[in-house]
Amino acid sequence: DWFSQSCELLKPLYDHLRRRVLSTDYIQVDESTIPVIDNEKKRAVKGYLWVVRSVDNGEVFFHYDRGSRSEKTAMVLLHDFKGAIQSDGYQVYKRFETLDGKLMLGCWAHARRKFDEALQENEKLATQAMLQIQSLYALERAADEMEATPDQRRELRRTKAYPILVTFEKWLYDNYNALLPQSRLAKAISYTYSIFPKLSRYHLDGRYRIDNNLVENAIRPLAIGRKNYLFCGNAEAAIRAAIVYSLIGSCKAAGVNPAEWLEDVLSKIYSYSSGNGNLEDLLPLSWKRNQTCVK
Repeated sequence: DWFSQSCELLKPLYDHLRRRVLSTDYIQVDESTIPVIDNEKKRAVKGYLWVVRSVDNGEVFFHYDRGSRSEKTAMVLLHDFKGAIQSDGYQVYKRFETLDGKLMLGCWAHARRKFDEALQENEKLATQAMLQIQSLYALERAADEMEATPDQRRELRRTKAYPILVTFEKWLYDNYNALLPQSRLAKAISYTYSIFPKLSRYHLDGRYRIDNNLVENAIRPLAIGRKNYLFCGNAEAAIRAAIVYSLIGSCKAAGVNPAEWLEDVLSKIYSYSSGNGNLEDLLPLSWKRNQTCVK
């Protein structure tokens, strides 16, 4: 009950965080399973938590909608968002390609993983693919080492990465028909080729990431939690979990001690929610700046 009541107090702050993340112009999206007790079935069923991350400042929020992973859930979640959306190749994101105001970006880490899984089956061709992907990552490391600005990174991608992308796309097309459709390598090629426009768009803007790894890192605590608490007692508990994962995940991104933040915020949140303060000041990033100013 204490946890439930604390989440009820924190809900307005969670809603504000969610609006703030969706007001940016570049997000990363992922989803992962969370077991939830279905009281009618009297057992745990597989639900899903979605996570949306602002790339610019690392703020993150989790979303639970009856545990659904459907296209409808994704559409409702991101309906009003305008900007770049980076995701893996999950099919529900295809719908966004046809909508105005949304630019879909792919994840090269997922593509590379597919070819890594095919190495034992066809080492020669899988290695060729891996080397081309590694060349793209080598350029990103070079940009990191030179502390490139977004404009400098975009120019490096335009001159160095784009030719590799063109060559690799042709390689994918040329090699697919020579393979058995059910082979791992053929599946890796088919996956990569089918989303290649999404994969190649990162070169358009130096702010865009080459992969979705940062949002995967943000969702990793969910996997750790599953091993500890095992399941959520009901749908309401899953929603409360989403609230806490969101706020503590944003604390981590801001470099804020979650215990210190929670102790301070829980003592103030009722007053702020009643209109006696700006909720913006209680979000971890703003809270950290305010604490620094006070010191």
